[in-house]
Amino acid sequence: MRKLIRIKGKLAVLILIMLFSCSCNKYLDLKPQDGIIKDEFWKTKEQLQAAVIGCYASLLGSATGNGTGNDRPLADVLFVWGEARADMVGGGPGVTVDEVGILSDNILSSNSFTNWAPVYKIINYCNTVLDNGPGVMQYDKTLTQTQLNAYLSEALALRALMYFYLVRSFGDVPLKLKSTASDTDLQQLTKTSQKDVLAQILTDLKQAESNAVFSYGDNASNKGRITKYTIYTMEADVYLWMDDYNDCITACDKVINSGQYGLVAGTGGWFNTLYYNGNSSEGIFEFQFDSQKLNPFYAMFLTNKARYVSGATVMDDFFGIDFNDATDYDIRGSGASVNTNDNNIFKYVAATSTTYRTTDVSYAHWFVYRYADVLLMKAEACINVNRGQDALTLINQIRTRAHAIYLTAQNPNVTDVNGMTDYLLAERGREFAFEGKRWYDLLRNAKRNNYARIDILLSAAISSAPPTSQQAILNKLKDVNSHYFPIYYNEIRVDPNLVQNPFYQ
Repeated sequence: MRKLIRIKGKLAVLILIMLFSCSCNKYLDLKPQDGIIKDEFWKTKEQLQAAVIGCYASLLGSATGNGTGNDRPLADVLFVWGEARADMVGGGPGVTVDEVGILSDNILSSNSFTNWAPVYKIINYCNTVLDNGPGVMQYDKTLTQTQLNAYLSEALALRALMYFYLVRSFGDVPLKLKSTASDTDLQQLTKTSQKDVLAQILTDLKQAESNAVFSYGDNASNKGRITKYTIYTMEADVYLWMDDYNDCITACDKVINSGQYGLVAGTGGWFNTLYYNGNSSEGIFEFQFDSQKLNPFYAMFLTNKARYVSGATVMDDFFGIDFNDATDYDIRGSGASVNTNDNNIFKYVAATSTTYRTTDVSYAHWFVYRYADVLLMKAEACINVNRGQDALTLINQIRTRAHAIYLTAQNPNVTDVNGMTDYLLAERGREFAFEGKRWYDLLRNAKRNNYARIDILLSAAISSAPPTSQQAILNKLKDVNSHYFPIYYNEIRVDPNLVQNPFYQ
């Protein structure tokens, strides 16, 4: 844990580096002047706002980072964590040794993608705001309690989101709720149980919900910063992971009944509106990449060193192909998620259904949540509380927008929880292809009721694993401790209080 939180120098310098290296005109309207030190920084509401906006800017990654280890862009990390262990991606010509290890479920503690430092770095930025923000009121009398509480709610919710990624990826993780400003503040922490971390996440979200705003007054901020609706959506996701279905439905309904969101119509401009431009009526929370801060996806998916491609059978297994009618196709498949000419992952690098972006316009957003997710989370919860018909209606709403073809339609009995779950998972695969959700979707449903559906993980492995390693992967997946990453070796080396996750001991 020591390396994880080792941040040198004055707190304000940390924020300055973060702000200037991650500048993005959709976020950074206010920023502190160069040379400001800690004692001079937390004095005005403008400085507080700049620090909060800096937390969001840190989601985009360092402009000076080399794309590895601590400097790896968060969107890169979240893609790998959410997709590489699942059944929809394969290695491209530039796939690294560490990524091959994840794709083949041969994950070592030396694998650089088990380095959680990029996520804890953002947690520390949030903790910095939470620790220092309240003190601004004694210096700036124009800062109201309502304004302060709203800023703190953003930091609380963003910290909760980062911990939610950690517990789904690692299981038990260190829970750090105070900031680290310098080497004198170093702490060495033990792991906290996943159950207790989830409880803290919900505590933070409930506190954030009470003070968050419904709107910032402009569309980009409403999609790129955390609102009450973002928090409702996050709560729904956490409740679903915890098998708290009724609270999940309640949280989803707060978003659905707000009238603030809707599915982008599945017409000719669907892809451009939702993915190329971003911040559509469907977006709830998106990483705001733009021309000043490009995303990492061009190198990941498009060059001759692309690290990932679509799985070889994704079009057949998920979207379906109607060989008898070329006009019958799922709009989410060819020309949207996948370029079937070269099997490239397409939605982040496409300019049109047949052409690619150029590197200078590689600023497709990373979606954390969009309205389709709310509908399908509610559907999943409904399946598990004897509301199968409601779930089927929601699934069909998604399918209708996407012009899903008859080959992928299923007709499970609405009382058949397993059959409905399989249909729901297939639809989530189509809807959120390559959006960093697939592994978490599979694991969440497999682990339910004491792993009553471990077959979900095993079936995914059978459909995607190379025949030569299939049996080894299946044997590993039968051990539930293997479903979480190991702790990165260097964290174990420098922090004697950390114990390696059981499967990797």
